[in-house]
Amino acid sequence: DDDDDQSVKEVTTWKWVRVNDQTAIWTRAANEVSDDEYKAFYKSISKDFMDPFAWTHFRGEGEVEFKSILFIPTKPPYNMYDNYYNTNSELKLFVRKVLIRDDFEDLMPRYLNFVKGVVDSDDLPLSVSRETLQQHKAIKVIGKKLVRKTLDMLRKMAEAEKRKQDDEDDEDDEDEDDEDVDEDSLDTPRYSEFFENFGKNIKLGVVEDSSNKNRLSKLLRYRTTKSDELISLEEYVRNMPDWQKDIYFLAGEDMESIKNSPFLEKAIAKGVEVILMDDPVDEYVVQNLPEFEGAKLKSLAKEGVKFGDETEDDKKREKLYKKEFKGLCDWLKTLYTGKVEKVVVSKRVTGTPSVLVSSQFGHSANMERIMKSQAFGDKSRMQMMLSQKTMEINPRHPIVAELKKLVEEDEENAEAKDIAWLLFDTSTIASGFDMGDPKEFSSRMYRLMQSGMKLDSLDLLEEIEIPEEDDEEEAEDLDADVEEKEL
Repeated sequence: DDDDDQSVKEVTTWKWVRVNDQTAIWTRAANEVSDDEYKAFYKSISKDFMDPFAWTHFRGEGEVEFKSILFIPTKPPYNMYDNYYNTNSELKLFVRKVLIRDDFEDLMPRYLNFVKGVVDSDDLPLSVSRETLQQHKAIKVIGKKLVRKTLDMLRKMAEAEKRKQDDEDDEDDEDEDDEDVDEDSLDTPRYSEFFENFGKNIKLGVVEDSSNKNRLSKLLRYRTTKSDELISLEEYVRNMPDWQKDIYFLAGEDMESIKNSPFLEKAIAKGVEVILMDDPVDEYVVQNLPEFEGAKLKSLAKEGVKFGDETEDDKKREKLYKKEFKGLCDWLKTLYTGKVEKVVVSKRVTGTPSVLVSSQFGHSANMERIMKSQAFGDKSRMQMMLSQKTMEINPRHPIVAELKKLVEEDEENAEAKDIAWLLFDTSTIASGFDMGDPKEFSSRMYRLMQSGMKLDSLDLLEEIEIPEEDDEEEAEDLDADVEEKEL
């Protein structure tokens, strides 16, 4: 009977899971928070599956008091530069632990939009609109301090890496660590690795943030003709010989083409270190950074390059070359009317017969290439912005010397004109400029092939005759016999 009275009842039970399980760790002191807590907190606010590359936890005091934790991701987003000018920073703004906005764009400049973290201040009004909060004076003060703290974190990271490299070079020389740098920032992060991922942002900061240009310029890193590792401008200046007064650089499309450029010949021969720039943003960086610590940045692709170690004998030899090749320079200038502004004897090449250089304040060949690649570029305006070119000839090269003889014998020599134009075409390509008229270039090359192969004419030969039917049968039988032999 008891079994008959038993019945099955369906009971619903609820289990609550806390979603926002991360506590406000930014309110605690930095020495009270463990690395694991920092990493877990970063993943919760950024939705990133990787640990942060570096972070800084600080309290801002003075005119405005606030607490903040700033994180640098390990890897940049794949689409970070696709919509650069419309991307806001991912800093969460809190007022007395109350979230105001997930991405408050006025706290960080655009070039630091990869920084993630939280900012909490008690000095901001809580019950105001977002537009009113944007105009609040405290927001601007907090923003400046956040930028300074971010750049200081990067500077300390770079200094720690430099000290580590020095210690590896000299194990006996042990330097004490900077107490202001967090231990987590010294153990794993390498600034060179950061710059490989976010270097373009630092370069954009030099262009966009004039107030912090000096700090940002010290964070720049480049490869040079003497170093495959990234080095700073400070280190470059430190390595300069006493007679070198300027910082020399060369910008191009990729590292391979830059290293093979004829503009490097004289610098390498003299042992001068040259900065190699293969990022299109670098062209805009050098326009906004004309000098660094008193040394001017000079492009080897522009006219007026002097290395500073010229002797009296070099100056006398230069005058003699100018006098000897004045006739050829004048003849070439007349021949290249509309193409070049002037033709001079070169001091920057050793094994190349000639190069084309831009004027001192004009666009380089690399800058012209970048401007032509713009999707909304105006061709009519582009023609106005092209720089005047100067052709520099190598007086020691056999081709130039032989061309000089041909011109002295007969200025109307057609072969001399063809060689001169080929010299111009090859200089245009080797210097990184676009070929102006490929049809004319092809015609000159064909005439050069004709001369080399000793052909009487480039006229087409007679068309092949079509054989009669009997001849066709004999040809087919012959083909069949050949196929049988091959099998």
